[in-house]
Parts: sequence; C-alpha cells; structure tokens
Amino acid sequence: MGSTVIDIPDGEGVVPCSKEKKEVGDICCQFPIDLFFKEMKSNKHMTRKVIHSIKVGVALVFVSLLYLLDPLYKQVGENAIWAIMTVVVVFEFFAGATLSKGINRGIGTVLGGGLGCLAAIFAQAVGGVGKAIIVAITVFIFGAAATYTRQVPNVKKKFDYGTMIFILTFSLVVVSGLRAEQVLEIARDRLSTIAMGFAICLFISLLVFPIWASDELHDSLIARFEDLAVSLEGFSKEYFGNVNEKEKSSFNFSSKCKSVLHSKTKDESLVNFASWEPWHAKFGFCYPWGIYLKLGEDLRDLATTILSLKGCLKSPTQPSESNTFRQPVKEPCEAIVASLAWTLRELGESIKKMKKCGSEDSILPKLKTVRQELSQIPGPSTFGTNDLERTDGLGLATFVYSMVEMVEKMEEMAIHVEQLGQLGGFS
Repeated sequence: MGSTVIDIPDGEGVVPCSKEKKEVGDICCQFPIDLFFKEMKSNKHMTRKVIHSIKVGVALVFVSLLYLLDPLYKQVGENAIWAIMTVVVVFEFFAGATLSKGINRGIGTVLGGGLGCLAAIFAQAVGGVGKAIIVAITVFIFGAAATYTRQVPNVKKKFDYGTMIFILTFSLVVVSGLRAEQVLEIARDRLSTIAMGFAICLFISLLVFPIWASDELHDSLIARFEDLAVSLEGFSKEYFGNVNEKEKSSFNFSSKCKSVLHSKTKDESLVNFASWEPWHAKFGFCYPWGIYLKLGEDLRDLATTILSLKGCLKSPTQPSESNTFRQPVKEPCEAIVASLAWTLRELGESIKKMKKCGSEDSILPKLKTVRQELSQIPGPSTFGTNDLERTDGLGLATFVYSMVEMVEKMEEMAIHVEQLGQLGGFS
C-alpha cells in the first residue's frame, strides 16, 4: 500500500509528547474559559444571567440546611420540603418578580389555610354524612369564586399567582380529612417553612447584586428612541440614494422597527414587576411607571409609520433616482428627517438623565417648524400634467404625509415625556 506524507509547516498543529504536553493541555482547557469571561464582560445580559444562576444556587444551599443540620431538622421536620419548593418556585430573575411572587404566595397560603381550617373545623363539628357535604360545598364555592376572580383583568395582572395558591391551599386543607387540631398544627408548620424560604429569597434577591426590573425597563425604553432615530436616518439615506449596495445589505432599518413593535408584552411585564420593587437608586415609591406604557405605545405607533415607508422604496409610483422629482425636495426632506431624529434623541436623553426636556421651550417649537417646512414641499399638482408625472407626485406626497404623521406622534410623545418629568421628579 502507498503512503501519504502530510506536510505541516513550522510544526503547527503538532502537540508535543514531552513534559510540555501538560502545559499545552492546560492552555487548551483555559482557552474556552477565557472566551467565556470575555463574553461576560462584553455582554451585560449574559453577566446578569450568570449572577442570577449563582444566587439561586446559594439560596438552595441555605434552605437545604433545614434538612442537613439536625437542630433545624428537629424543629421543622419533613415540612422543610416546603421551604425548598418556595425557593424553586418564587426566586425569579428580577427582584420585583421575586417580591411579587413571594407576597402572592404568602397571601394565598394564609387566606387559603385560614379559611380551609375554619371549614375543616366546621365540617368536623357536624360529623357524619354532613361532613362530606360541607366539604364538597365549600370546595365548590371557594374554588369557583376564586377561579372567576382570576379572570378579572386587574386581579390577573398582579394577583393571579396568589389566587392559584389560595385555591390549592384551601382545597388541600379542607379535603385532607384530618382532625381539626392536626390541621391547625400542620398549617402553622408549613406556613413557617414557607416564610423561611421566602425570607431567604428576599434577602438574596434584594441585597446581593439585585437585578431590578425598573432598570431594565428604563434602559430598554431609552434604547428604542435611539433605534427609531437610526432607522429614520437609514430610510432617508436609502430613499434619496445616499447609500451604495454594500451599505444597503449591511443595514436594514426595518429590523429595529420590528423589534420595537414586539416590545408590548415585555413592557407590561416589566412595569408590573417594577411596581412591586422598593425604593432604590433613582426610582422612588409611586414612580409613574404607567407613563412608560404610554411612551412604549407611542414608539410602536411611530415604528409602524416608519415601516410603512418601506413601501415607498419598492412602490413603482415612486420617482426613480434618475428622475428629477426627488432632487427639488431632497435637501428640505433630509433636513426634516434630521430634525425628527434629533427630537427622538433629545427625548431619549431626557429620560436617560432624568432631566426635564423643556418640550414647550425647545422640542414643540422645533416640531412646529418642521410642520411648516413640510407644508412648503410642492404638492402632486406641481409635478406635471401627464399621468406618469402625476403618479410620481402622488408617490412623493405619500412620503410627505407620513412625515406629517410622525410629527403629530412626536408632539404627543413630547407631552408624555414632560408628564413623566413632572410626576417622576426630574431635575
């Protein structure tokens, strides 16, 4: 059989078999770890994921001591499992979510256990066949009523988990069939271990590298202002032919707009969690988180309008780059787009630095000037008399009308930012 000789220049790819082999192995093992830590430094969200995972592990270790240490185990016994379950179920990524779930679980357990004990005592006092009838009636009434309450929007938003725990606890206590005094004792022991688990979650979540939903909401909203400003400038460059094919393929202004459109569910969850969080850093009690939902809605409306402009790039009714219809309006339109992008950045900067934007002094007059400039752009009737020229003029008018819509939305957004500054105590 023939042999094949593979040439490896300068010894690349050869792992030495001498004493240096161990050192090379160590370097190879350390390389992915170095990459991991570099990725953590550059990716803030990944760092927070790692921190949250470590915090959950630490909480589980602490709560496991109820089993591992004999003095503690003698006090709580098998009920220690409820503390472990509480940590697993309650500990969430954001501090506000942990607080929300813990309070919901506590309220649901106390109410369900208390009412369940009363119902069990009453059923035990009746005895006989009446005991089973009372248990069935109480389970039906409280279970059906609590389930109906879960469907009320305001309750479902904040107390859905607590209502579910109430149904579970009440049903378990009533149907257990234990003697009344045993029911009270078990309810007390389980409630104490649940409180221990919740206390550990609360301590670690709020005091050890806390991850605040309010900060996440604040930062994500600010980023969306910048995303829409960049998208608007990108569309302007593409519409007026200021970019080459390579730049077109590398930048897609519609992708940022779509990410803004998909932010509603995230905003609602973060606002709910933020409303549970205690006073910290720059966010005090009763901070107007509801205005963040209004601003998010304004940004989504604006993103929809910018996305609708994408049709102007593909529509055959738009004048071609070789035509002369865009040239007379190119400079005023680019100036208008620059003013709108500046307005978005100013509003975002106002929220970021928590300083009043002075919309009545600077932003609203600027938008009023933009509106006047838009009214001075020639209409469809000025582009000619034949069908093609009128069609091209109507296409450009569509673009101008979209700009007018953006001005109206930004005026409304500026008012909401001003309200946020007043209610949020901006400097």
